[in-house]
Amino acid sequence: MTEYVSTTPGLFPLPDWAKDDLSDLKGHQKGDLVSGDEGEEITAAYEAAREEVIGGQVEAGLDRIAEGQLRWDDMLAHPLAVHDAVDTQGIVRYYDNNNFYRDPVVQGDLDFSGDVAGELEAAAERTDGDLQAVLPGPFSLADLATDDHYGDEADFLAAIADFLAGEVDAFPEHETLFLLEPSLVESAPEDGQDERASDAIDRVASATDADVVVQPYWGALEEKVYAHLLDADVDAVGFDFVTNREDNLYNVQEYGGTDDISLGLVDGQNTLVEDPEAVRDRVEWVYDQLPVSEFETVYLTTNTETFYLPYAKFEEKLAVLAEAADLAEVKAA
Repeated sequence: MTEYVSTTPGLFPLPDWAKDDLSDLKGHQKGDLVSGDEGEEITAAYEAAREEVIGGQVEAGLDRIAEGQLRWDDMLAHPLAVHDAVDTQGIVRYYDNNNFYRDPVVQGDLDFSGDVAGELEAAAERTDGDLQAVLPGPFSLADLATDDHYGDEADFLAAIADFLAGEVDAFPEHETLFLLEPSLVESAPEDGQDERASDAIDRVASATDADVVVQPYWGALEEKVYAHLLDADVDAVGFDFVTNREDNLYNVQEYGGTDDISLGLVDGQNTLVEDPEAVRDRVEWVYDQLPVSEFETVYLTTNTETFYLPYAKFEEKLAVLAEAADLAEVKAA
């Protein structure tokens, strides 16, 4: 019988009070970039905000609890932006939207950092075995960074993958790992590069015993990219059915999929709050289009990160995801 799991890709908006407090403490708003060297007051504010977003997920009834990545002012580039071997330089547009991050220029060997593991240790104390880790996928992280050390594109991607695998190895026990890979869509790898991207994802996925979900978004993967991604030893591939239904369906219809699937059916950027029954109906619609009778696990999630949303809307969308998964479970039974 299929298990329906409600979750998110992480990268949450800050609670309103935390946005105001941190703005005063840091002298700028969330998204305006920090160094990673927070003082005691800033650290305390983030800890309180983390506790609130974890409590909100629990209250909403989500099946997987993310730490929230509230400190990630550089968004997916964060794990590099706080690394000692990286110089964060000029402001760069985050894909094709109005968010920005500092260009992480890698100037030395990417050895172990432990920054994300520290966040997850704090989150694990407030969860009950349902912790979900979130990381940028290796291809996206390499795409968002600038290499001033390794000197070769393939070597750089491999170094990023090794770095992320080392970080994952230090994580506390977690149920699921989401690897966010929007660059697989936005900066699609070319011939040869697509196979290396799959190998890099496989390297990171092999560092954990948790279920690994690769979540591309802002569109659909090109056919060859998707076919190579299926070669990676991951449990689920995610699909952004908000942005592009037809091409995502085609990929699964033409090339098949993994035993599990992640369905991005709730809009992570639009403030319109979906109806849980409508989301449940979308799950059934996807099933009706696919050549498989059943997946072992279906993750119901937003199609993108949610830091675009006002905090109150974000909370409402958490409740929608949880209720939609419950309704799907009941319908399946």
